Amino acid sequence: MDEQRAVGPALARYGLSPRARATLINVSENTTYRVDDPDTGSATILRVHRPGYHSTDSIRSELAWLDALRDQAGISTPRVIPARDGSLVVEGERNCVMFEFLPGAEPAEDRLVEDFHELGAITARMHGHARTWPRPPGFTRFTWDFEAAFGPAARWGRWQDGIGVGAGEREVLGRLERVLHERLERYGHTADRFGLIHADLRLANLLTDGSRVSVIDFDDCGFGWYMYDFGAAVSFIEHYPQVPEMIDSWVRGYRSVLELPAEDEKELWTFVMFRRLLLVAWIGSHSAVDEARALGAGYTLGSCELAERYLGGL
Repeated sequence: MDEQRAVGPALARYGLSPRARATLINVSENTTYRVDDPDTGSATILRVHRPGYHSTDSIRSELAWLDALRDQAGISTPRVIPARDGSLVVEGERNCVMFEFLPGAEPAEDRLVEDFHELGAITARMHGHARTWPRPPGFTRFTWDFEAAFGPAARWGRWQDGIGVGAGEREVLGRLERVLHERLERYGHTADRFGLIHADLRLANLLTDGSRVSVIDFDDCGFGWYMYDFGAAVSFIEHYPQVPEMIDSWVRGYRSVLELPAEDEKELWTFVMFRRLLLVAWIGSHSAVDEARALGAGYTLGSCELAERYLGGL
């Protein structure tokens, strides 16, 4: 059953009117639709899950943290809308979740430096909550450690199979991988550095509405290095010349909420490059996704250029 065939049965479970219509928003790991019901005037977001990426228990765990962040840490996150029978996850060949529609738009590129201050503060509040939250029984999410990213069963595939990865690119990116492994081994997995994170805090998953910034799409949340959340925040824009200013702004925002040791700040570029190499793999394994096709070999080439700059600055 493909995702479009899953939409009709899922909508029926929510008691929407027969005139409710689903409009495709995005295809990535999952498929996301905006659902408009003209009989009630309501708008909601339906997420149709990709088979095999998450178990039902893992999805429920994601939703539990999303609710806890909103209720306990004051983070603006979308509420989960239960089906008529009270289910938060509509199970089937393609599991589905319905969320409230939050107003707002992706942060504007001409305000990235300013907005990264707020993002730093939000990230710190999320990390502070994660460190103290008593996770409910049965909580399960996957891990974003080095093995999961680049090991034999890499979650998003091998970067070596990325688009445009030839012999020269393999040499540069292979050096990058080895250095990342060495640095992260030294950095360690202690509880003050490694815990529950969003893992995809890029611009597309932030909604600004006046002074409010909402965080959406927790589908990749799991256990990883806290500083990886910054690496994910600059996904696809790592080459922007204002990134050093964005780092400074993010750090100031983070420190307005939580302590950020100098050792953590020192590794921010390590996590930018960790994420960048991971995205080379993602693009290669998601060539059917429009965004991946558009980035293609150019992203690999840019990754090599950034890798050389990173390695040269050590």
